[in-house]
Amino acid sequence: MTPRNILPAVVRVADSVAETLAAHGVTDAFGMPGGEVVTLVDGLEKAGVTFHLARHETAAAIMAAGAAVVSGRPQLLVTTVGPGLANAVNGIADALQERVPLIVISGIVDRSTRGRYTHQVIDHARLLAPIVKASFEIEAESAASTVARAIAIATTAPMGPVHLDLSPTVAAMAGPERHLVPPPAILRPAIRFDDPAVVTVLERISHAERPLILAGFEASRAAAGTSLLSLAEALGAPVLTTYKGKGVIPESHPLALGGVGLSPRADDILLPLCQRADLILAIGYDPIEMRLGWLDFAGDGMKLIEITEAAVDHGMHHAGMQVVAPLKPFIDALAIKANGVPGWADGEPVAARAALAGVFSSAPAWGPHAIVEALQEEAGDAATVTVDSGAHRILLSQKWLAQRPLVLLQSAGFCTMAAALPLAIGAAIAAPERRVFAVMGDGGLEMGIGELATVRDQKLPLTIVVFQDRSLALIALKQASAGLQPIGVELGLTDFAAVAHGFGGYGINVETLDDFRNELAAARERRCFSLICCRFDAAAYAGAF
Repeated sequence: MTPRNILPAVVRVADSVAETLAAHGVTDAFGMPGGEVVTLVDGLEKAGVTFHLARHETAAAIMAAGAAVVSGRPQLLVTTVGPGLANAVNGIADALQERVPLIVISGIVDRSTRGRYTHQVIDHARLLAPIVKASFEIEAESAASTVARAIAIATTAPMGPVHLDLSPTVAAMAGPERHLVPPPAILRPAIRFDDPAVVTVLERISHAERPLILAGFEASRAAAGTSLLSLAEALGAPVLTTYKGKGVIPESHPLALGGVGLSPRADDILLPLCQRADLILAIGYDPIEMRLGWLDFAGDGMKLIEITEAAVDHGMHHAGMQVVAPLKPFIDALAIKANGVPGWADGEPVAARAALAGVFSSAPAWGPHAIVEALQEEAGDAATVTVDSGAHRILLSQKWLAQRPLVLLQSAGFCTMAAALPLAIGAAIAAPERRVFAVMGDGGLEMGIGELATVRDQKLPLTIVVFQDRSLALIALKQASAGLQPIGVELGLTDFAAVAHGFGGYGINVETLDDFRNELAAARERRCFSLICCRFDAAAYAGAF
């Protein structure tokens, strides 16, 4: 019985929203608050969902992406009305193309004044229509059900962002008595090796003499790596991956040929191998991150079998067969019966692996190659590494040997700049026990430099490695290859070490390999973030990839 002088707690709609999010595994929210979402932020705190203040809404969305990959759970972006949500458009578009299960909740002007009030008012749903899977407005009577529906849509393959509008009046209203909709128990029946789809694919495999596997990010996220490796070994099939799929099998394995999609020098070695293959299994693969050179890479497509959890929308190539099924159980079923199939008797994959190693090995004592190699030595196999868009990303993604999946994070489909730092923040929040490195170019860091304040305030001991070549090197290379002058690509010499100190971290500029290695080692013991700025000439990228 409630004492007469104590009022029973009122369950607000914001509480129903927050508790439903928490029940579905959301533990963190990222964003910038505004007057329209203060009740929601309060409800999140009460429900145990930690709100993390970012400096820009796009960065907040990408922080959520980093946390989603590392945790395997949906994540939350909170924005205020109008300019807050508009600021987040890049980050939400990134979430769509990177398959992030992102819930976006934006404040909205109350319905009672919406028809006459124009300050900061735009049509949120129309603005986001091309870049979200769905958009709804939360109402008091159905708040929990709407949130549960949004999460179900966001986490259904292909995963992606879902938008919810919530007005301040509705957020503060007393909610209905039943205010929580928990997630359902999801049962996933096993796929037997005598399933007709498995039998059909096995029949194709049985006639293949040069099978090849092309694996993508979804194979990594589905934890299908062990199954995929068993299948590859049974077939003697070399394994190519997208950049985000790196590590789905250990890249030290003889059958691993690394990431593909953005390096012309790698393409020159691997596209002929694909053309020689008589069967290509594209497993959890989305060509969204591939370059134009991979258009119709499998010829007429009759030798290509796509195996995905959801059909992917693209026109990059055509497949003779598509299998839509849970990846790991389906690959397990194939591997059981695929033993004894010969593959590549002429040894071409071995020669391709050796050729790749030769192309991306380095001789200079200092420069981007040496920086990547030293960073790999320091990071080992357990750390998480994020990398920004630019020339350094292409080189690092080719040279980096990922021994586990989901440890090299990047914006690979949308390729947005300034992604590495927020990805690292999200990854570090989701898994604080791991060491996290953010690898950025000077252009990317200058674009999103305010998030150093987020790193400071979150007390994250990130190690930030900056490739400072004083240019937008990748664009400069493209200009040069087209015979054009370098216009709009030169950057001034920012003192990033001083900037890091100004943001409360440790910063140092280095120009030798020994100094870089020493600073990487020292950063292990630091409780604040460490920014190591590696200075070299952009000419070091000439012919690198």
